Amino acid sequence: MVRATWGAPANEEEARAYLQTRLTVLFKLMFWSIVALLALLLVMYGAYPAIEPRWNSYVYAIFTAGLSLMAFLWRGLLLRRTLAFAQLHAIDLTYSIGTNACIATCAVISYDFRPAAYVCLLYSCFTVLTRALIVPSTGKRTAIVTSLANAPVAVSAIVLAIHGGQEIPGPGFIVGYFQLGVVAVLLSAAGSRIIYGLRSQVSAAQQLGQYTLIKKIGEGGMGAVYLARHVMLRRPTAVKLLRPDRVGADNLARFEREVQHTSQLTHPNTVAVYDYGRSPDGVFYYAMEYLGGGIDLENLVREHGAQPAGRVVQILAQVCGALAEAHERGIIHRDIKPANIILCQRGIVPDVVKLVDFGLVKQITADTGQSTQVILGTPAYVAPEAVTDPSTIGPASDLYALGAVGYFLLTGRRVFEGKTAVDVCVQHVTATPIPPSTYVAVPAALEAIIARCLFKQPGDRFADARSLGRALAALEPTAWAEDDATRWWSTFRPRDTMTTSAPPELITVDLVNRNTGASA
Repeated sequence: MVRATWGAPANEEEARAYLQTRLTVLFKLMFWSIVALLALLLVMYGAYPAIEPRWNSYVYAIFTAGLSLMAFLWRGLLLRRTLAFAQLHAIDLTYSIGTNACIATCAVISYDFRPAAYVCLLYSCFTVLTRALIVPSTGKRTAIVTSLANAPVAVSAIVLAIHGGQEIPGPGFIVGYFQLGVVAVLLSAAGSRIIYGLRSQVSAAQQLGQYTLIKKIGEGGMGAVYLARHVMLRRPTAVKLLRPDRVGADNLARFEREVQHTSQLTHPNTVAVYDYGRSPDGVFYYAMEYLGGGIDLENLVREHGAQPAGRVVQILAQVCGALAEAHERGIIHRDIKPANIILCQRGIVPDVVKLVDFGLVKQITADTGQSTQVILGTPAYVAPEAVTDPSTIGPASDLYALGAVGYFLLTGRRVFEGKTAVDVCVQHVTATPIPPSTYVAVPAALEAIIARCLFKQPGDRFADARSLGRALAALEPTAWAEDDATRWWSTFRPRDTMTTSAPPELITVDLVNRNTGASA
């Protein structure tokens, strides 16, 4: 079950939106509470003018200015604009310090009405405690913010003790003021820390066999991938969430069936699927092997350019092994592309290939003038038969896409380019690929293998993934040995690494009901 409760936003954007919502609530409550205080002063001093402080008109001016600023931040910014985290934190700090500065100033101005000092102190405590209850914040941040907010109050206490003529002796007045301020800071910080702790404990108590999402590491058209960790095993895991409104009910049901089969695949070049299921609100999820420190082939070429022929041969051969097992089990990948092939290190072994996302396909809709045709796959790597007759997609379609991946790795170019997805698909059906050797030096035997993978008719390609793998293994050794791979990985700096400690706010996914959607 995916839980996105008030204590656990599901991602960074939800956390930002949640903080903005809570600040809006805080400003609304405090605005009207200060209006109520101002109304009380107007009524009280109207009824008893003799007790009104001499400079009370300045108190009204400060209240009016403060409420105007608060109304602008509340109604003009928080309710009308999407604000970044830095802006929201600035507003939070402005509220805390600004409100208490106004209160402290009013206490000094009303020095000749002695109860005013205690009323102002009471309201300053209200402001920091209310913030701690409403605004999501760590205990450390709350302690810092409330300490800064209480600084003006501390200054007002000193001024009043010296010039205010309070009944309590000056040192006692200052100590009492400071003590109440410190208590407010400690209670606020403890409250924030306890509330956050309770949120985590409640989530943990309600869930079993859970994965805790740490951060988003990828997102596509159909869902998002999160770096996660099992609460008990502490094993780094990748959890993918797929929503039916993005995938479509038919594709989601088909993909769910395929994940059930994929979880049984054991080839070392296939990403391991640990768990899967569908939550009551329709979100399909599965947990899989985390490939931290790796790089997908799309980014490999983008960042490091076309790859040596020897390395390409080894990559394609490993993918063939993964496809051979899947095809023998009746599983067609349907979306072989560079982004779905991860190159990583496993242990001390470099250049290990992992094939991911079995059955997760995109839909390309082409308006033919008579009907709408749905093509499964990614345009740059889609097989001709997927365009002309998607019902005939089979193992040969994956081999065509793998040939296109090899072409991309060797040349840094896609087999066909076009202005639209439909243009590219039409070229896959009708156009002849430009030989890779036109762009780079490619061994003739390897170029022949790539060309055979890209034949228009499925029957003209290799008989199966094993045959393609054997053809690649039979090529003469080229200049890419294990030492070359080891040196490459020694200088490679991955974008994403596993964090050693979890942040205070975590997203929890309960995968206990892994078979709830098995019959879908």
